Order: sequence, then C-alpha cells, then structure tokens
Amino acid sequence: MTGTTSPALPIRLEDVGYAVGEARLLTGITATAPAGGFTGLIGPNGSGKTTLLSTIARWTRPDTGRVLLGDRPVRSYPHRELARVVAAVEQHSATETELTVEQVVDLGTIPHAGSRFRRVDTRELVDDALARLGIEELRTRTWQSLSGGERQKTQIARALVQQPRVLLLDEPTNHLDTSASLDVLTLLRSLPITTVAALHDLQLAAMYCDHLIVLDDGLLVTEGPPAQVLTRELLADVYRLDVEITPHPRTGAPMVVLCGTIGGPGRGTR
Repeated sequence: MTGTTSPALPIRLEDVGYAVGEARLLTGITATAPAGGFTGLIGPNGSGKTTLLSTIARWTRPDTGRVLLGDRPVRSYPHRELARVVAAVEQHSATETELTVEQVVDLGTIPHAGSRFRRVDTRELVDDALARLGIEELRTRTWQSLSGGERQKTQIARALVQQPRVLLLDEPTNHLDTSASLDVLTLLRSLPITTVAALHDLQLAAMYCDHLIVLDDGLLVTEGPPAQVLTRELLADVYRLDVEITPHPRTGAPMVVLCGTIGGPGRGTR
C-alpha cells in the first residue's frame, strides 16, 4: 500500500493567511512539513488547525501567501493530478449511505482511472487497505450501519488506496478507542509519504510525530521536533496547562504529565 515510486513531497507554507469577514482565522503562517515525515498540527480548539489543513488540500484559498508541494504551488495542479498527489480524511466525512465499505474504499482508485491502477490492481489495493486497517469483516456492511470508529477506519483505507504522496488527516483518532488509535497512528507513521494530521491528544502527538507545528489563535507559535516543542512553558502559554515533561522510559519521547490547569484567561481561550 502507498507503494508509489514517486518521492514524498515537503509541504511549504509561505505567509499563509485567511479571513472570513472580520474574523482572521490564519495570519502569516510560514512553516514546513518535512518530506516523508509525520507532522502533527497541534493547538487549542479554534487555533486554525482544520483551516490550515483545508488550505493545504486546496479546499480553501488563502487570501495571503501560498502553499507549495515541493517547489510547486498547490494552486497550479490540475484537479485530477492533485487527486493523485494528495489524499485527505476529514473529521466528519459524508458518504452515500447505500455504499458498502468495499465500495467506499474503492472510491480511492478514481483518480487513477485510465492508468494501470484501474481495473487491474483495484481489488488488490482495496483488499490490502482493508487488511491494514483491520476491517476486512466490514467489507459488505453499508456506510449507514457503521459506528463512528468504523467509518473513520474506512475513510483512512480509502485515502491509502488513493496512493498519495501527501496524506492530510483531521483528527484521525476521532471515535477510535485507545488500542485502535495506537494501531492507526503506528500505520500512519510507517507510510513512506508526507503525512500531516491535526491532533488534540498531546501525548499521542509526542509519541508518534516526527515534527510538530503549533498554532494558537490563527498564529504560528513554533515548529520542530516534539522534544524541542513540547515544553512546560509552551503548554502553559498556549493551553493554560500545568504539566511536567519527562522522557518516556522506552522510547525517550517526551511524556506530558498533566498536573492541572492554570487559572485565568489565556491566548488559547479566546
């Protein structure tokens, strides 16, 4: 799965800004998601994570700056070509209720119609994706009959079948229990592509991400490796949390130990 021979692409954000009326949702975001890495977008609710993902996916046109995949502006891609490069999983995906899980996953092959993928490798790609997400037994179930977690896994399987070079996910562990969340994040981290995911769980971000981009109130706070980014000072300032940071005994990744909240309004509460 995701066995494309094309190299992973870095995502470059250059002074990206976006407003809706008087509300400024993003302001001057300049950051990079490294090629082939797993980048986490973190920040409080309303910090701009979903909006930034939407600009990368080209669903939203920024009113300042630009997004580049490698050295090429994302706006320069024809729709069909972009669909072969970028796959996205939204937090609340809508799908025709009469489709089966197998049919939903097979939708990921549409961008490759007319290429060697279509009608030749479709069944193999779909079977592999179902197996990797552990949902083979759901193959004939309809979308309407699925739980939230089953729908989330189905949409991730569809994205993998798309064979992207860039994968964007908004809260990929939404509706998943702890075990399923760890399995999905382990899979995403293993992919030889550039993955960017908006995450609300700081511990999972610390454990699985190679790179973090921190947003607050539509502004870039910082970016870098989790061990560099996740500090007591940053989490107090951005999240209003009182924490201790300690190395994981096995992996050395930072562990976020929650001690409480910091009283009073902060930037993350606006």
